[in-house]
Amino acid sequence: MDPYVVEEVFTSGFLGNVYEGLVRRTPDLRLEPALAESWEMVSPTQWRFHLRKGVTFHDGSPFTADDVIFSAERVRSGASDFKNRLPAGVEVVKVGDYTVDFITKEPNPILNFTWANWYIMSKSWAEANKIAPPVKGGDTENYATLHESGTGPYKLLAREPGIKTVLEAYPQWWGAKDKVGDVDKVTYTPVPNPATRVAGLLSGQLDVVFPIPVQDIPRLEAAPNAGVVTGPEVRTMYLSMNQWKDTLPGSGLDGVNPLKDRKVREAIYRAIDINAIRDKIMRGLATPAALMVAPGVNGYTDEVKRYDYDPAKSKALLTEAGYPDGFAMTYQCSNDMYVNDEATCLAISSMLAKVGIKAKPNIQPRAKYLEAVTAPNMDFGLAMLGTTPSSLDSHIALYSLHMCPRAAEDRPLWDKDDLTKIVAGKSNFAGYCNPDVDRLAGEILKEADQKKRSELIHQAWTITTNEVAYIPLHQTWAAWGTGSAVKLERRADNVFDWRHVTIGK
Repeated sequence: MDPYVVEEVFTSGFLGNVYEGLVRRTPDLRLEPALAESWEMVSPTQWRFHLRKGVTFHDGSPFTADDVIFSAERVRSGASDFKNRLPAGVEVVKVGDYTVDFITKEPNPILNFTWANWYIMSKSWAEANKIAPPVKGGDTENYATLHESGTGPYKLLAREPGIKTVLEAYPQWWGAKDKVGDVDKVTYTPVPNPATRVAGLLSGQLDVVFPIPVQDIPRLEAAPNAGVVTGPEVRTMYLSMNQWKDTLPGSGLDGVNPLKDRKVREAIYRAIDINAIRDKIMRGLATPAALMVAPGVNGYTDEVKRYDYDPAKSKALLTEAGYPDGFAMTYQCSNDMYVNDEATCLAISSMLAKVGIKAKPNIQPRAKYLEAVTAPNMDFGLAMLGTTPSSLDSHIALYSLHMCPRAAEDRPLWDKDDLTKIVAGKSNFAGYCNPDVDRLAGEILKEADQKKRSELIHQAWTITTNEVAYIPLHQTWAAWGTGSAVKLERRADNVFDWRHVTIGK
């Protein structure tokens, strides 16, 4: 329940019903006021936010500027997974009880674009309960792990990790008069097995389940007591290739890492028949991707094209790189994070085997999988992941996934035990690094002219595509199952906002 520990769509989306940010996203993903009623740029490097009055936390304490100042400090402390919400050097100044200034070193026209899931915590509650700075992965518990005091429309009743979490509507919520839905109580139950989820929906034990395997969609659409809500996601699925380690995990090649060679990375790319994955595994509910951002994200362009599926070219590239017989590597996959993730991983493994690359999938549940592929372990040659830029802007994808992994002192990050001072490349576990991309990312952040900014973004995406920094796969179409009486707004970023759910009578 600690809102700064894990930046992952389901977790932060769930907590967005309990905690709130200064801004939030509408169902069509527009930015709108939340705990801040309004804001303006006093100067190119000074933003002023006017806070909402009359808001109370779930423990009854009032929301003021002191809570914003405290949250700004905590979100940048310890091993917080949300440090990029406030770039290094941003000064947060209390102007009055309900006015806060954010002063940046350089112009930043998208400063608040990522704040919809930077949630504000209560300073008095945190101090009274001795809540420590966030710890990597939530491995060490503090009071905020199992308790909360947010300002959101729902408050926590019971938390049994791995079993169920129960919440109820908060009657003093400031936005109650504008609430669209009629849900008074929510019980979240993790059900890892897709067949069990579908059975629970059909039996009436569950009201909403997601994700739904694409092969079960016709069955649910035909059921009299269930329905399916589908639509494209702004998440892009991709393959991360470990270019960081000197020895490729699982290869048996001491001191050798084939993935450092661009030709090898292109060979992997060309060995994947993305149209077959779309048609046979995703049943048409996927859009092949050429970029690491989806349509709807600022900076997306259809001018950048995918590398063609070409196994013969793939084999030729491997031969040129010195691997005519291919090589082996560790291939990490999840089985409960994304739509048909296990089946997609198995298909890619089979395709790679046809060109001589032995990538045997190690398929694991979410927690074990993330432990393997993230720092400091990075125990993978290939790993399949998904990315949704929290800002819905290309900069965050470049900043987190493509900038050279660096610590605050500008030293390489992943050779350190201390991961707390990260400022760039925080999700770049592949270790891709190009100073030109770093430079462009910096320019993109501070460029206010939208035409110039778009040109800079296009330059960056052209470089990363040409270098095969990652292998974009597709944007999936999410499918959520609902009971026949349930109506909801499925957001393209997969955040489940309970304010917009009606369950009928």
